[in-house]
Amino acid sequence: MSAELTPPTPGQPLPEPPDGEFRTTRWTQVNRAKADSPEGRRALTELCNAYYEPVATFLRCDLRDADAARELAHDFFAHMLAGGTIDRAGPERGRFRSYLLGAVKHFLSHQRESRQRLKRGGGVENISLHETEARSVPDAGVLSPDAAFDRQWALTVVAHALAALRRECVAEGRADFFERVKPWLTGDAAHGDQAALAAAGGLNANALKVAVHRLKRRFRQLLKAEVAGTLDDPGLVESEMRALFAALES
Repeated sequence: MSAELTPPTPGQPLPEPPDGEFRTTRWTQVNRAKADSPEGRRALTELCNAYYEPVATFLRCDLRDADAARELAHDFFAHMLAGGTIDRAGPERGRFRSYLLGAVKHFLSHQRESRQRLKRGGGVENISLHETEARSVPDAGVLSPDAAFDRQWALTVVAHALAALRRECVAEGRADFFERVKPWLTGDAAHGDQAALAAAGGLNANALKVAVHRLKRRFRQLLKAEVAGTLDDPGLVESEMRALFAALES
């Protein structure tokens, strides 16, 4: 027999984020990461882990070489972890997404300049990095490096919000409900699957529909909280949400 689903009780107020959840914005985390302390290094490590994929995706699209992109992404974050780059970051730069993309572009440009100096000076080439002029012309149907970065950024933000929602459900003893309903949160569920899920979990279709709707609403709240934490101006949240969904559809 299938395990019984345990959706939220209809009419029960949506829970606020647990203590500690979203206790800091990304910009607050950036400011902490500037400190030469165990807390600062921990904050910086968390930032690097959280946003590795958008940077690596940008570099793969720009360099057209997965190995070189992976190597350079590691170099970029090693540079950040060593204290470089992050010192120049601040909320006055607006969107953390824009700051990070600008930082990796600057790092890539610096690496190319270093390679050119090595070539001119006869130095030994140690940097695995293609020449800009040697790269193939991008396909019209392939995302540009900037668009690929934005799409992976959007996927990363969605993953963070989903992880926060899962933690809430686990804390409330509803981990099984979350896992079964997650396809409706991510748009992966097929039409008609909800009725089968309700039957398997011993719920009527209407009760499950209400529960899924409430979980979707909570997911959007957490997604907005994650997005807001990457901005310096609360007024930018809605436009950034639109940009996020547009990136996901690209």
